[in-house]
Amino acid sequence: MTVSPAPGTAPAALPVLTLYDTLRRRKTPLEVLHPGHVGIYVCGMTVYDFCHLGHARVMVTFDMVVRYLRNCGYRVIYVRNITDIDDKIIRRALERGESTQSLTGRFIDAMHEDEAALLCQRPDLEPRATAHVGTMQTLIGALIAKGHAYPAVNGDVYYAVRSFPGYGRLSGKSIDDLAAGARVDVDEDKRDPLDFALWKAAKPGEPSWTSPWGEGRPGWHIECSAMSADALGCAFDIHGGGADLQFPHHENEIAQSQGAGCAFAHYWMHNGFVRINDEKMSKSLNNFFTVRELLPYYPGEVLRFFILTSHYRSPLNYAEEALEQAKAGLTRLYTALRGMPKPRIVPELGAEWRARFHAAMRDDFHTPTAIAVLFDIAREINRLRDEGSEVAAPLATVLRELASVLGLLQQNAEDFLRGDEKDAAWIDERIVARTAARQARDFAGADRIRLELTAAGVILEDGPGGTTWRRE
Repeated sequence: MTVSPAPGTAPAALPVLTLYDTLRRRKTPLEVLHPGHVGIYVCGMTVYDFCHLGHARVMVTFDMVVRYLRNCGYRVIYVRNITDIDDKIIRRALERGESTQSLTGRFIDAMHEDEAALLCQRPDLEPRATAHVGTMQTLIGALIAKGHAYPAVNGDVYYAVRSFPGYGRLSGKSIDDLAAGARVDVDEDKRDPLDFALWKAAKPGEPSWTSPWGEGRPGWHIECSAMSADALGCAFDIHGGGADLQFPHHENEIAQSQGAGCAFAHYWMHNGFVRINDEKMSKSLNNFFTVRELLPYYPGEVLRFFILTSHYRSPLNYAEEALEQAKAGLTRLYTALRGMPKPRIVPELGAEWRARFHAAMRDDFHTPTAIAVLFDIAREINRLRDEGSEVAAPLATVLRELASVLGLLQQNAEDFLRGDEKDAAWIDERIVARTAARQARDFAGADRIRLELTAAGVILEDGPGGTTWRRE
């Protein structure tokens, strides 16, 4: 069922935002279909395994986009689908001797856990492919009626790629070049090697649905054309996803939806690839990391910060050194907030920083520049604190306010800096012993305790109010 824009009057003057539209190949002002409202559909996960760092980038990127649009005053309907029927899912379920429903249910739960760890807000709608098979069949029927698709003798239904004149426009690929590179040993049931499956005839032991073309299940590409139409209608503002989906998945979505008579997405946004030590992340190369493999070593907020320090369209290079730098950077920001009393609100304070931050975000969501503004504010807080200025606390509010737009710096600073509290009592006890040693002028003993804590990954910070500590 299509979700209509929320009722109510949009703000009188919404800010001008520009975004890079993959289809137009340029940055362009955001002009929404319904004043004050944005409908955004993002291709989500195929739930047969745990989320890896590439999935995390999609989650964090579009969570950031939605947060910022809402901060600007837009009413946003954010849709991210779940593919819960697919060749990979069926194979994995057979390998593990369980039903596809059991397999996908477990990995959907795991995906939501990872999403929460990354401080991402849930999408407004999270349609599952298996709940929209009826719409898929209706869409396939319309494509057959319009001459864009055909049933084959094997029970499959294929999209006739050459029937759609605009095919290849999103990815910049020509049909002739694609045909020249197509495999020779193509499926004999296809009319053309470029054609792709909309409906797949049932195989023994596979999940299937009754259809006008016999028992079977949907192809992958038709899912998103159907789910986006059910959720947002035949025309909506932004379609997003990873760069790896640009071809063939998103190209095929356009052919399906527009071939059936839908205007489809007005803008296309794609986040860049994730690289591992400057090599493309790939399961075939066995060089990928799941989110839950990284969380024991780096808190979810550190992973989120790491992802946002690169512009969403740029390649993101994973390396341990880069994550350590992200951890150190986030620690510097939280350190600026440490011990800040409840501030006296000064509305005019921070106007310059706010202007710089929002100018960066309105320029195609340029988070690296926006984060640089946060560091400038943190340096000013530290300077004012050292001078004993009362303005430091209100400025800390500005830092939290702007960081919240990115989903950052919302923890208690002390909680972030101290991390896991399992050995906090022992650390506090050793700090008391060190203080006693210093008061007794046993400086060698005090140094031994500091070295003991340093070896345990604890950094001591002595100040006028006493000694505080944080994790490395």
